[in-house]
Amino acid sequence: MHVTTIPGSAPQPAPSVGAPTAGLAPGDRTATDREIARAEAHSAHNYHPLPVVISSAEGAWVTDVEGRRYLDMLAGYSALNFGHANPRLIAAAKAQLDRVTLTSRAFHHDKFAAFCAELAELCGMEMVLPMNTGAEAVETAVKTARKWGYRVKGVPDGKANIVVAADNFHGRTTTIVSFSTDPEARADFGPYTPGFTVVPYGDLAALEAAVDDDTVAVLIEPIQGEAGVLVPPPGYLSGVRALTTARNVLFIADEIQSGLGRTGRTFACDHEAVVPDMYVLGKALGGGVVPVSAVVSSREVLGVFRPGEHGSTFGGNPLACAVGLEVLAMLRTGEYQRRAAELGEHLHRELNLLTATGTVTAVRGRGLWAGVDIAPGLGTGRAVSERLMTQGVLVKDTHGATIRLAPPLVISQEDLDWALDRLREVLGAAA
Repeated sequence: MHVTTIPGSAPQPAPSVGAPTAGLAPGDRTATDREIARAEAHSAHNYHPLPVVISSAEGAWVTDVEGRRYLDMLAGYSALNFGHANPRLIAAAKAQLDRVTLTSRAFHHDKFAAFCAELAELCGMEMVLPMNTGAEAVETAVKTARKWGYRVKGVPDGKANIVVAADNFHGRTTTIVSFSTDPEARADFGPYTPGFTVVPYGDLAALEAAVDDDTVAVLIEPIQGEAGVLVPPPGYLSGVRALTTARNVLFIADEIQSGLGRTGRTFACDHEAVVPDMYVLGKALGGGVVPVSAVVSSREVLGVFRPGEHGSTFGGNPLACAVGLEVLAMLRTGEYQRRAAELGEHLHRELNLLTATGTVTAVRGRGLWAGVDIAPGLGTGRAVSERLMTQGVLVKDTHGATIRLAPPLVISQEDLDWALDRLREVLGAAA
């Protein structure tokens, strides 16, 4: 029996997986079918989820409405780094629910100062601007960089430019999709916001050529997640740091997916001993309990804001801060970073063995995060994801032939190996 254990929880048994619930007469509709039909009837079709309806979860496992259990190898795109229903995070949330959940920023509350101070300390920075979603945090970073450019650097009004990387994914607001190179994210949402220059990811020469006197920031993901978990060439991040320092340009690192333990370090930038001018954080900062995001930077940079110039009703609310404080306490132990590093080494070693079988053409990533390119002829990434689902493993595809693996950092090696065995079986059967 395969088990997974999170601190303070009982071991969880392996799932009952496979074909849909047995014993159905022809034409009967399962609970899964009914729930999906209701969702399709009354929700906008802006997602194409796998046909599974989850009703409960704990640790690295989820259970659907028919009692079948699955190993979650996606972890909410890193939002669930600490697993589903982590006892420490749920306890923190429950305790705060009995006290106060929202004040708006019209008033102070007793969790705000500690959250900002401890997050700034974790990042080696001075100031924090809390928001809710990752896209909000990226929008905040864009506004911050422009305001800094005008008030501190002296860029002429309306001329501020930000350099970004091709194949980026920073969110879905109209400003953010304006500098996306993904047709699905961008098409039919114009007119687009000006003020961005796109260069190839990982190309320092192209980046240097794009930076001019009106450039206020370089905004990049240290590892591009949505693009297929693309890791830049060695020295790229340190090169970005050197260039932005020399040209008096802010280096903004979008660590929404890559940060807070996912890659085996607190931040993906840590792998090159690089400290950006600004971290953009989200997802795991809320522990999968509530949406929490933040921009973290120096006093010089975030000090450009004055009251009324930017804000959010729910940003930095008491419930978010209470959960965020517990996340920060967990990260300070280094336990989760070590688990991601050790299990990640095992994950990548096993995945790279698949390339010798011809079923996988490439494996990329770092820590407990991998992009796996499926060999042509074995099916799309979507098809492989659906086959894995029938075997009790949940992953998600991207860009056609790629699947992404990003299990909760609390996953056991036994469960990780069980998922890898299912992947081998699915790819072997397709071959």
